[in-house]
Formats: sequence, C-alpha cells, structure tokens
Amino acid sequence: MLRDISNLRKSYSKNSLTEEDIPKDPFLLFDIWFKEVSSSTIKSEINAMTLSTISPSGYPNARIVLLKYYSYEGFVFFTNYKSDKGVSIDKNNKVSISFFWEDFERQVIINGTASKTSKAFSTKYFNSRPKGSKIGAIVSENQSSKINSKDDIIEKFNHISKEYLNKEIQRPDYWGGYIIKPIKYEFWQGGENRLHDRIRYTRDKNFWKIERLSP
Repeated sequence: MLRDISNLRKSYSKNSLTEEDIPKDPFLLFDIWFKEVSSSTIKSEINAMTLSTISPSGYPNARIVLLKYYSYEGFVFFTNYKSDKGVSIDKNNKVSISFFWEDFERQVIINGTASKTSKAFSTKYFNSRPKGSKIGAIVSENQSSKINSKDDIIEKFNHISKEYLNKEIQRPDYWGGYIIKPIKYEFWQGGENRLHDRIRYTRDKNFWKIERLSP
C-alpha cells in the first residue's frame, strides 16, 4: 500500500547565509552555529550527529552518535571499537557526519577521515561517565552481535553491577574515541521557495576553498 505523505512540507525563511557574513575558516562558522543552537531553548540533544560509514560489504550505514568534543583538529565521538561502525572505520576510515538543527533551519555536513584518539584521552573521558554507562560499555562488549533477548542483557547488567559494587570500573580496551579530521564542510541554511543557501568549504593544502552551490 502506498502511503501518501506528499503534503508534509515546511517553508524555510528564518535566516540566510551570504559570502560576506562567513569566515574564511569553516571551523569558526561551525562554532558560531553550534553556540547559537546551544544557547537557545532547544531541549533536544543538539550534539547528536549522523555518522555515515561504508561497510565491508560496500553499503553505506548511517546512525546517530553524540559529538563530545570538537576543535580545529577535528570532531570526537566515543564507541565500541568492535561495533559495526568500528569495523567499518577500520576497513575504510573515510566518513561523513551531519548535523540538523530544525529550529534554526540549518544543516552541516562534514567529510573527513577518522582515527582513534589516544588511550589516555579515551580513558579520561570514560572515567567521567556515569557508573551505569561504564557498566553498559562492558555489557555491550559484543556490540552489534545477535542476542537471544533483552532479558539476557539486563541480567548481565545486574550481574556486573553487583561485581563492581565497590570497585572502580576500568575502560575496556575495545572502547574508546575517534577523531574525524575534516576535509570538506557544507553549510546549509533553509530558504524561501526552496532557494536554500549552500556554502561548501574544501580543504586545498593550507587553505579552504569556498564555493556556493545550487540549492
């Protein structure tokens, strides 16, 4: 049965993006946009980003992960290295991340290469997590693998919780961070009549080339 949802549409008109208003470095524009969203009254996880990888079978996979740090050097998230995304990055470290902030009618797409953060950096972040999240990382050691039921996972969580009741939880070797070093940014600002503003920054040796794209 064909579900007709063609009448679902939204008009964009809140902002515009002009070459005169943008910095030469895309990181600065990302930082400006992120700070504007974070200082607003939006209640959703504004650091949620779609991470796209290429699986060993050649298909793209996308999922939501949480951005935890960002700087000129890159964008950092944490995960299980044995997960589907970890295996994919190990085979092909070319990835894409994207952010969509609906209330601001903005989207950012970033292409880059992913590499593991240092063990010390991963450990520092792991130690800052709530105890339940630390236990969860141990419970999901074989992340992405088939399980019999959710009850098995809950039982394992409860068992490990008792085991570490009065013990410090160490970061597992299979859990840690990735940093994505950008080579391309695209900033999208919704516009009236679908005439969206799209500005692309592409890394060219030691500077960023700026281009406007057709909406």
